[in-house]
Amino acid sequence: MTCYNLYLESGPRRKKTMVHVLDLLGCIANGPTTDEALDRTPAAIDAFRRFLARHGEAVDLDDPIETQIAIHITEGIWLGNGDPSIVFDPDLKPLTAENGERFIGRLEWMGAEMNELVGGLSPAQLEEKPAKGRSIQSILEHILESEYAYMAAFGRLAGLPGQGSIVKKRQGDLLTWMDVVRAREIERLRSLTPQERSEPFIHWKYTRTAYKVMRRMLEHQWEHLVEMGARLQTAT
Repeated sequence: MTCYNLYLESGPRRKKTMVHVLDLLGCIANGPTTDEALDRTPAAIDAFRRFLARHGEAVDLDDPIETQIAIHITEGIWLGNGDPSIVFDPDLKPLTAENGERFIGRLEWMGAEMNELVGGLSPAQLEEKPAKGRSIQSILEHILESEYAYMAAFGRLAGLPGQGSIVKKRQGDLLTWMDVVRAREIERLRSLTPQERSEPFIHWKYTRTAYKVMRRMLEHQWEHLVEMGARLQTAT
């Protein structure tokens, strides 16, 4: 039996909450209250384990899911949304080359599943705005902008527009451009120096580590991949 440590962030009234499952880097659950987010966590863990198993990671899908709260942060600037001011203790670990490759694999798998999910949609379907929330097109643009902003912690990527222009100055269709940008991001991740992999640094007045940058890239893409999957499943 595996007991997963949960790292929670919410406001002091325990309203909107994000649960980070750092033992499964990239896995999150969220909800409008802390109780609802915790109620959704076992299903989120199960879905993420199945995602890993689909792509060949060694995961025992029959292993019972147990959880325990490691920490619950209720002070910050954007709590419940992946607050950029938060640094959990595991974020301070060096991002080893081995773990870096493993997590890059997860980024690539998420990108492939996203392309499969939305690649066949027409422009009208991509731009259709639901009664609540954003269009698929807007979600994809948000993913691209946000991931590029995370990577800005390591400096500007050569040959690409600056931060804030990556969507506006895209070349070709959005999904193809996302693949191009992702390839450059992965190239930069693989080129991190031992110092960049291990030492905290300040970027935009927040503490960053390579491990935290990788964590947020995975969590953010996974969050919106799940969102779009649920949206399109409902539509069909």
